[in-house]
Amino acid sequence: MKISNILAAIAIATVLTGCGDKFLTAHSTGQAEAGGEATEGAIVSYLASAYQILLFDSYANQNYNAVFLLSDLRSDDIYKGGGDASDQAFMGQMATFTISANTSPTGLWSIYFTGIQRCNNTIIACQNAVGMEAAPERLARYNAEAHFLRAYYTHLLWKYYGNIPYFEEPLSVDPYMTRQMTADEVYGEILEDLEVAAKEGALQMTSAEVGRVNRAAALMLRARVIMYQKDQARYAQAASDMAAIISSGAYQLFPDFDAMWLEENEFCSESIFETNQLDAPTGGDQKDWGSGWHGYGTNLPAFISPNGLEDPSGVFKGGWGFGPVRAECWDMFEAGDVRRDASILDWRGVKYNPRYQDTGFFQKKYAAREGYNPPPGDQDLNYDNNLRLFRYAETLLNYAELVGVLGASPVSGISAQECMDAVRNRAGLGSVPVSAESIKAERRYEFFGEGMRFWDLIRWGDAERVLTETVNGNGWSYTRKFDPAKDKYLPIPQHEMDNTKGFGEFELKQNNGY
Repeated sequence: MKISNILAAIAIATVLTGCGDKFLTAHSTGQAEAGGEATEGAIVSYLASAYQILLFDSYANQNYNAVFLLSDLRSDDIYKGGGDASDQAFMGQMATFTISANTSPTGLWSIYFTGIQRCNNTIIACQNAVGMEAAPERLARYNAEAHFLRAYYTHLLWKYYGNIPYFEEPLSVDPYMTRQMTADEVYGEILEDLEVAAKEGALQMTSAEVGRVNRAAALMLRARVIMYQKDQARYAQAASDMAAIISSGAYQLFPDFDAMWLEENEFCSESIFETNQLDAPTGGDQKDWGSGWHGYGTNLPAFISPNGLEDPSGVFKGGWGFGPVRAECWDMFEAGDVRRDASILDWRGVKYNPRYQDTGFFQKKYAAREGYNPPPGDQDLNYDNNLRLFRYAETLLNYAELVGVLGASPVSGISAQECMDAVRNRAGLGSVPVSAESIKAERRYEFFGEGMRFWDLIRWGDAERVLTETVNGNGWSYTRKFDPAKDKYLPIPQHEMDNTKGFGEFELKQNNGY
């Protein structure tokens, strides 16, 4: 299911009432002057531009920066792949924990700080709203959505870079810089935004307009950051948030795990929040190699599919051969687990061009498929696969972990075991007792290829043990060692360090070990 694209939502600054689907696909990369009185149309324009940042997760600022892929590269699930070791070398350096400030990805930094700026402008516009006295509930909704988006963009920067600059007002005074915060301070800012977004009544548990932020997404993000921070004092709140989603009955596990990733099942019963990617003809404004700062498509499917593939079924297309799956991942699933064949494609024996670190196995959930990027336009940049950011399965496994492992009290009579069993039953498996080890295994199987594994290893304290290894492939090898004092974060890009050098309190301090 796709939302129709009507660019006039920005051009004529229409209000949401009556425009429905126009909102999420309105295109606005420019920024009006912030701080003055704001009509509802202006607020919608600001908010649409803040949403648009979600669609730049693959190629923007002339960088390949898919968050799922860059997360999984540092895990034990995939290799870098591509043409050779030098092809997108920064990815190989990320995977082996040898990246430097000079090669640290700049696309992530640019995209999400731009997102924070756009959210700030939206929130300020909500504070300066005029003509909305008769519609306080809509104003509260816009404000809550903007706070969620700011929290979401900030939490990605927080996880990747840790100690980052943070601002909530326009940087309007020379030298147009802001103070760097510690990772713990940033965590506090994220929670403050989520207090606004998750406030009961500001957003509904589900949205009548698919692709819009809802309260469940805010509760999910809050649980995700609390668990990543290992904030034990808030585990009870996170468990209560998960129970609220479960008890609402608004979401259910989609029965066919394999089919869930198809275009016709986007925004399905399991989807709490996902991006709204559109192909080039529908989107109208296409990504191209000269500019990634517009358009609605994603490059991820082309990036992770085997080069020169000749699929006898005619379903899948070839791509660039990045992110090949480790062979041991094919073997790790229990017998009968439907998630193996739904998450990994076995192309051994099928004709394609093997590239660097080839294993014969590739990711399936976001694989390149025929018909998902029709011409015109640069097809490799304009696949319309939506990215599922929060799924109900994560709600269930979060609750199972919080109550069954981390010590939070059960809420509303919901048991950790029944949540775990629901996920396993959908996978075609029987019950296993909830434990730290069973939860760890279940999350790996369930969220394979969704960019969660590395962050889970970090928060569980398992990264050093699991990610320190020597790997010998066919004509290639590497040894990597995870240093928990250094490799939790990427280095801040060097040009950002250079831009602040000599500016006193605004001078950035590089992350530890770089």
